[in-house]
This record gives sequence, structure tokens and C-alpha cells, in this order.
Amino acid sequence: MATSPRRTAATSHPEPVVGATVQYVLDTLMMRITSQEYGVDERLPAERQLAQDLGVARNTVREALDQLEERGLIRRRAGSGSFVTYDPNGAADSVSAVAAETGPLQLQVVRSILEPEMVRLAIITMAPRQIEALGEILSQMEAVQTDAIAFVRLEEEFHRQIAAGTGNPLLIACYNLVIDARHQSFRAAMYRRHLTPNRIAAYQRGYNALFNAIAARDVEEASEFMKLALIEDQKLLLQED
Repeated sequence: MATSPRRTAATSHPEPVVGATVQYVLDTLMMRITSQEYGVDERLPAERQLAQDLGVARNTVREALDQLEERGLIRRRAGSGSFVTYDPNGAADSVSAVAAETGPLQLQVVRSILEPEMVRLAIITMAPRQIEALGEILSQMEAVQTDAIAFVRLEEEFHRQIAAGTGNPLLIACYNLVIDARHQSFRAAMYRRHLTPNRIAAYQRGYNALFNAIAARDVEEASEFMKLALIEDQKLLLQED
């Protein structure tokens, strides 16, 4: 698949509509909370730090935090900051049970249903800042040369960011379950065996092309990449048989 210079298309896209930047911050923080990057009872970074990290105004962060509190994911304490109240333990057992019962081919079936349509919706709804954040994850992926597991984790984060870009909480939750199922031990062993440096480099070129398609709002090209990536994953599974 041919590649083109990266990150140029996103800058020419019109600025997001009012509220899109808040949605970007909200989606990013929700993703970090639900993935347990910020654990239960953990204090979130200060508003000023979040604004700096995400490249937004402080009042944008404050509005997103208001939304998180309304949804019961955090509690804001005057003079102390914002603390995570989302506790995955209540749902963790059932989620882990579903993931544990999901076989490799079953996982591929669900991914083939979700991922092509997920990228279609994300391209329609993603704000430019979300595309920039996707580019930052890609840069980290491109820095990996030999560590298969590190590459897979970044690949999962890349897909998770696309899911967040849909702005659909139910789809985001469904895809988090898909990622949980992808954490099964057989996958780690499989990737250690088959993700050679040459194959990692090939995946990096492919993800570069996917990013260009997303940045250019090219739905068909991006969807085609997702389908091809699923075929490559299927080939790895067949090599395990």
C-alpha cells in the first residue's frame, strides 16, 4: 500500500465546531479512566497540566471535567483536585469472563464487524486535535523496532483512540472489551514468535498509510486498510494451527 507524507491533510481541515475540543478532552480522559491509566481514587493531573498536555485552554479542561463528574466518573473536591470514582471492579469479573471465553476466531469475527465501521464513523466525527493525538501515538509506534509486545500495546492504543473518535460511548465500551479479549496470553506468545523487525516495519508503513487516510478524511482508503490488517492478523492465527 503506497504511503504519502504524514500529517499534512489534517492541518487543512476546517476548525472543529463549538464543543468539539471539549469532546476531544472528554473522550481522552474517559479513555484514560476506563483503561485504568488513572485508577480508582487516583487524583487526576491539575487542570493546568492537563491543558498543557492536551494543547487546549484551561477552561476547556474544566468543562470536560464537569462532564466527567456529571457522568459519575470523577469527584471534584474544592482545593484538592479531581479524583477518579470509576471502579472497574464491579464489571471487571464479567468482562474478564467474557474475554476468557472468547476464542481467537470469535475475536476476529467481532473485530471484522466493528473495526471497518468504527473507522468510518471516526473519520466523520473526529476533531483535528484527535487526529493530532493519533499522530502522536503513531510516532511512538514508529520508534519501536524489535519489541513486539510494546508495538502491540501501541497498536491497541491507536485503535482505542479511533474508537474514542467516534464519540459513541457504547461503541467505545464495546471496543474496550475487544481489547480486553486481545490481552489473552496466547496472543502475546503469538506476537513474540511472528512479529519480527521486518514485519513490525511493514505494519508501521501500513499504519502510516491509515493515518494519512484518516487525516485526509478518506473513508474508503481507511476502511480498506482495516480490512487488510484483519486479514494479516488472520494469517498469524492460521500459522498457529
